[in-house]
Amino acid sequence: MCVVGGGPAGLTLAVELAKRSVSVVVLEQSGHFDRSFRGESVSPDSVWLLDRLGILGRLDGAYQQMHRMEIVDSGSTVLRADFTRFPYPHPYPVEMPQPALLSALADLGEESPEHFTLVRRATATGLVREGDGPVTGVRARTPDGEITVRAALTVAADGRFSKVREMSGLPYTKIPLERDVVWLKLPFPEQWDDRTYRIRIHGDQHGLFIPTHPDSVRVGFNIPKGGLKDLRAKGLPALYERLDRLAPELSDAVRSEIRGWSDTSMLDIFTTLVPRWSCPGLILTGDAAHTLTPILGQGVNHAIIDAVTLAPLVQRAFEAGGTPSRLARAGEEFQRARETSVSKSRGLQLRQERLFALHGAGGAFRRTLYRVVDRSQSLKQRVLAGAYFQLQKPGPHVAVRQQRPPSRV
Repeated sequence: MCVVGGGPAGLTLAVELAKRSVSVVVLEQSGHFDRSFRGESVSPDSVWLLDRLGILGRLDGAYQQMHRMEIVDSGSTVLRADFTRFPYPHPYPVEMPQPALLSALADLGEESPEHFTLVRRATATGLVREGDGPVTGVRARTPDGEITVRAALTVAADGRFSKVREMSGLPYTKIPLERDVVWLKLPFPEQWDDRTYRIRIHGDQHGLFIPTHPDSVRVGFNIPKGGLKDLRAKGLPALYERLDRLAPELSDAVRSEIRGWSDTSMLDIFTTLVPRWSCPGLILTGDAAHTLTPILGQGVNHAIIDAVTLAPLVQRAFEAGGTPSRLARAGEEFQRARETSVSKSRGLQLRQERLFALHGAGGAFRRTLYRVVDRSQSLKQRVLAGAYFQLQKPGPHVAVRQQRPPSRV
């Protein structure tokens, strides 16, 4: 097998297949795992899966549990969620730097060298196929020249801008949303609790403030779709003023730390609908199959769940002979197993996107809605279960709190 992309989806899948004695070559474009501003939020279901897969223990505390979420709209707190009250084995989302997660996955894979091969600095340039026949491998460019990996099955795990999806010819629809997000990192403010996700809303502007291991806060604020050029034309004072409105506690830090636009990153917000996630010899997974938005950290969550779902299907297909028809059936079963869950998360995200965009009378409606949810613990659990608890079943609370210094308050 060949997996294109060494992110959470690709490496989790490769590790799970190697454990099942399926030989996998992973082609990873980068020479390292240092991915700033990307995929650090891991939902409780994925934390539960990583624990079951033996990954969580390898991270040696290189992550931070989040115990609370709060939404402040026009200066008033309209919604609080306390994850300690959620009755699941792993109730907490965590903030986990991608370099730590990916390194732990790669190390685990390399413990099965007969079945796991990671090729770094390998950029996929073409799919191997004869005419309209099945995909039978991948061509890739490396510093040592072009290589060809022959494979009975290729999996595209190369992200939201998937080149393999483009090369496959599988149809898809990219749906741009009405905003983009500017990301930046700042030192964590002393007066904040570092176990709380914060969402701040002011009119039709909103910001996400995410504690980031070990001592910073990741900030994302919305701008109109394609609006980065206009914002930059106004200079850094326009950026400072936006954060002043949303989080005046960060005013000094943003002026001292953000001295140029190179200290920021912009994420193009869109979702992608792919009617078919596979064709003969090829399966799409993770963001390549279903790009989601940053709301509630669902990208990494669905990538990991995809991998854990797909691995046993592929294993059984190879055990049954690994014929093209068996592998094609595995791709179809994979999509059937995952499509409803992905659609559910996408719907929740799009509803939140619409709420964030409201202002004027619409903003008053949003605040009322959040307050209604806030008054009912059961309603809060129902709303958040759609994003955070699709796999775990309510039961005894067995999550272990990290032994870390007390939170800042």
